[in-house]
Amino acid sequence: MSAERPLFIPVILGTPRQGRMSEHAARFVFGEVEKREGVETELFDVRELPFTTQGEGEAIKDETFSRAMSRADAVVLVTPEYNHGYPGMLKHALDTNLKEYVHKAVGVCGVSAGGFGGTRVIENLLPVLRELGLVTIFWDMNFSSVHKAFDGAGALLDQSHVRRAEKFLSELVWMAKVLRYGRENVKL
Repeated sequence: MSAERPLFIPVILGTPRQGRMSEHAARFVFGEVEKREGVETELFDVRELPFTTQGEGEAIKDETFSRAMSRADAVVLVTPEYNHGYPGMLKHALDTNLKEYVHKAVGVCGVSAGGFGGTRVIENLLPVLRELGLVTIFWDMNFSSVHKAFDGAGALLDQSHVRRAEKFLSELVWMAKVLRYGRENVKL
């Protein structure tokens, strides 16, 4: 891997809902990714992606999002858990690309109002991510009782998330480096 070319790890906020507490989690994670040496990032909000509902899959690609996914070495998904599942707009956004994801690392941050921190949304996303060709890391990031983790303005109240983010992002960066090396040097 070239020492001069930084990793590119975009963060995707996976819900368009108004009043979403997961936005605070996404902004926190984005800020932690920004702090990493040798890493560039960008925050994508599914609310702002110009996808139409008059088509499906790769036929409705957004060029900016697709270029970012193609350039990405890894992706971070920040998604709330809605009734044990993931938001439809996240799935809609992810489905607009396919070859752009193959052999790239993905880390998932689950967000919930309850005590499980989005564990069930992460479990439900795993087969989807695998089908897209993404490689999941073994550390997840969970934001349980998200209304207690951040104040109304988005300031972090639970500092244990800083340590968790360090562990999560260290694993993601390691996997991103290994998979980049593989994509560039190992023929299938």
